[in-house]
Amino acid sequence: MLKNNSFILFLPFFVSLLFFNTFAQEVNIVPYLKKIEDGKKESVQSVLPGLMKENPNDPSVMFLDGVLTENGQQAIVIYDNIIKNYPHSRYADAALYRVYSYYYALGMYSAAKDKLNKLRKDYPNSPYIKIAQIDIPGKDNVIASGKFSAIPETQFNTSVNSTKPDVNYKYTIQAGAFSVLKNAKALQKSFQSSGYTSNIEDKIVAGTTFHIVYVGKFTGEDDAKKTLQLINSKFNLNGRVTTTNQ
Repeated sequence: MLKNNSFILFLPFFVSLLFFNTFAQEVNIVPYLKKIEDGKKESVQSVLPGLMKENPNDPSVMFLDGVLTENGQQAIVIYDNIIKNYPHSRYADAALYRVYSYYYALGMYSAAKDKLNKLRKDYPNSPYIKIAQIDIPGKDNVIASGKFSAIPETQFNTSVNSTKPDVNYKYTIQAGAFSVLKNAKALQKSFQSSGYTSNIEDKIVAGTTFHIVYVGKFTGEDDAKKTLQLINSKFNLNGRVTTTNQ
């Protein structure tokens, strides 16, 4: 079954920041992060199980696991564990920054703002604060920058969508955020194969490009929510209704 929200966050530049934080009690994963940055992710994936077995409670190894986890929601669980249980570890601020970036990419601006405020409060000297200095929209359900393009007027679901021209579509379903385009396209293809209309839009957050998958368009929020329940159940997703900014 297709998993949603696959993403591995942007690594260049960030790796260099980690050389300045040394925690003798933690495994040095910088060489592995550099390999990922150089496109050698598979070689790191092959050694990760051994690292996790030998160091089951090492937050640095947990962070590496999060970086390699392509399911976004699963990665967030890993990062949240580091933030909650290892707040003074080498990668705690980096984990918090990644959670912030994920929420921002999904358009969950209120949650993103909370994470950014926590980053500023708990890690005032973190280099990620400067990286994350971007404006966060005030409303949690508005897509930033007006980058959402109208979904083509093809049939989505005749029971909840109209194909009439000039219809004022106000809502859509945001199904997932991916850093790997092929994963976004795979989800889009699954929607289209099932008769749903789907669209992909890119959003850049502090140097990281996310490919956002949207499905359907609706004139009313209730119709969107009903379809959201079907989508989440059928595709094992955790999508959300958002406005089209149309």
